[in-house]
Amino acid sequence: MPHTKSIAPIAFDDQGRGEPALLCLPGWCIDRSAFQDLTRACSRFRRTLSLDWRGHGESAASEVDFGEEALLEDALAVIEESEIERVVPVALSHAGWAAIELRRRLGERVPAIVFLDWLVLDPPPPFIEALATLQEASHWRMTRDQLFDMWLRDVDNPKVIRMIREVMGSYGFEMWARAGRAIEGAYRREGAPLKTLAELRPPVRALHLYAQPADPEFLHAQENFAALNPWFTVKKVNAKSHLSMLEAPEDMAAAIESFLADV
Repeated sequence: MPHTKSIAPIAFDDQGRGEPALLCLPGWCIDRSAFQDLTRACSRFRRTLSLDWRGHGESAASEVDFGEEALLEDALAVIEESEIERVVPVALSHAGWAAIELRRRLGERVPAIVFLDWLVLDPPPPFIEALATLQEASHWRMTRDQLFDMWLRDVDNPKVIRMIREVMGSYGFEMWARAGRAIEGAYRREGAPLKTLAELRPPVRALHLYAQPADPEFLHAQENFAALNPWFTVKKVNAKSHLSMLEAPEDMAAAIESFLADV
């Protein structure tokens, strides 16, 4: 069973033994329960932690507005409290930006990064437009619901449906607006995540596990990037949703452990 801890305002689970430890980072407007099956599987191999960002899940609400820097502070606080020397962030979707920043701040203490279901290429203009609309009080709900419908298309897994409809659906305008602002700002500042990773010196080993989009060109573009950048690995998961760790946790845990075999 995971050992649940809290360092105000951050709640996190800690289970398993061995380093480098995994630190699972949820995206915006979702909580660490999304990692429950994956962390259980990963903890058989090594120490595995998962957190709730401030204002999310079981972590305390924030009395002031916050953005990317606050999330980084949350992750660093958990690392310090847990006395982890070497840590591999396992970042869901746009928490990938926090994972990259952890590498910048901690250097070799972050020997590798695992990204889950992230838009690692240049974002299409409609996506950036949706991020902007999430920041509008008059239109955010319609945009959020359109995203939900897109994410749930052809999905029949009850865990995924619950996570999107009930957990992500429980967050209101303020949090979705923060999400839109932070994610839009990161893409405009950094560009495509693969471009940002390629600029890190020295490079960091990175694995991208994903299921959607199913478009083979998305996979081919990453495979071509990997051929030129051997520190990057991509693996497509047999799942239907953008929350593939809820559908294939054992396969993903095995892929992560294989990736970290010589780290």
